[in-house]
Amino acid sequence: MVPGTFTFKEGVKPGLLGIFTAIPKGYKAAAEIIFAVLAGGVMFGLIEKSKSIETGLQSLINWVGEDKRNLVIILSTLLFGFLGIAVGYENNIAMVPLAVAIAFAIEGDLILAAGMSVAAITVGFGLSPINPYTVGTGHKIAEMPMFSGAILRSLLCAGALAILCVYNLRYYKKLRSARITPFIDNDWIEESYRSNAGLPKSELKLNNQQLLVLSTFILGMGVMLFGIFNYGWYINEISGMFLIIGIIAGIIGGNSSSEIGDTVLSSIAKASPGAFMVGYAAAIKQIMLEGKISDTICNSLVSLIENLPTVWSAVFMSIAQGIINFFIPSGSGQALTTLPIMIPLGDIVGVSRQTSILAFQIGDGVTNLINPTLGGLIAMIAFCRVPFDRWIKFIFPLMVLILILAWITLLIAVKINWT
Repeated sequence: MVPGTFTFKEGVKPGLLGIFTAIPKGYKAAAEIIFAVLAGGVMFGLIEKSKSIETGLQSLINWVGEDKRNLVIILSTLLFGFLGIAVGYENNIAMVPLAVAIAFAIEGDLILAAGMSVAAITVGFGLSPINPYTVGTGHKIAEMPMFSGAILRSLLCAGALAILCVYNLRYYKKLRSARITPFIDNDWIEESYRSNAGLPKSELKLNNQQLLVLSTFILGMGVMLFGIFNYGWYINEISGMFLIIGIIAGIIGGNSSSEIGDTVLSSIAKASPGAFMVGYAAAIKQIMLEGKISDTICNSLVSLIENLPTVWSAVFMSIAQGIINFFIPSGSGQALTTLPIMIPLGDIVGVSRQTSILAFQIGDGVTNLINPTLGGLIAMIAFCRVPFDRWIKFIFPLMVLILILAWITLLIAVKINWT
């Protein structure tokens, strides 16, 4: 959208049939992510047959010691946050089930698993100082040095992850003191997931077969990350690696072809609700695109910012971007749509271009924590088997805390004329 070119047109009226045909269109647009969810489910289904990941993690917890559980939560949160910063968003979908194993190894629940992984990846990616989709695109549009201003962005990202660590620890403390009821999907996580052959947790050790399966998984993940960083692998390549790792793990685990087939089908059945929600979110986005809703909302929000005092303009820019994010969940797509308007507007009201880009990054990145139209988020919480309403109840207070920190950072950026 180019400044000054917005005009109202008669709204598109898709009708009843148009609304429902938007659903298959949305599924078609999200086909790659949908298959990644299914392929990831297949991979972890085949690996779970050997109980290698959960046994290996429990052995590690036993080695670290029961008194170091808080440290495990902090390190896990920071690890997933780093993956969000350095690897990307959808690229990390496969890593989320590991947090489930970690959570159950320390007697946590699925909400804690989502907090350590989904929240950390989302915060890390959303506030990453080297995010190519938001910061990189913004700097290109503003004709500024790529990834400049990294120090302030890094401090904001580190502060947000620190808040998340405390938030997860607080939830775990409530869980351990029985102040809240653990959220566990018993239809998905069998009792054998938290024990092995009837052995107590303190005696769990990897056997040779489990060690081979775990090594296959780690090696496969290493190859996948190498491909992402060096060859630009994305969703399709990741899905292919999921299937390769799963099939090899199934064979090493001593499963027959019929057992592998049965596990694949049961794993797809368990992953299908999450895959369905990814497509459904894409369908909502499709309806908004066909109705040309996003441009109208964008224009209206920009008009509100024009008359605000400079010190509050950046904060309201981030709020406007957060609202727009629900209609344009793609970071790069939102940057190309709104920043050509927001950056000149910032110049007019006295907000530096660096600050305007940070406001955009905050509005896009932090609200991703609750964005129902973001396919990657829906896929990740589906892997944790956490319903969206339960996720919102858990994550909304955290989002508010991070937004307060981010807005304070924006006010400082305006005061120092950060460039």
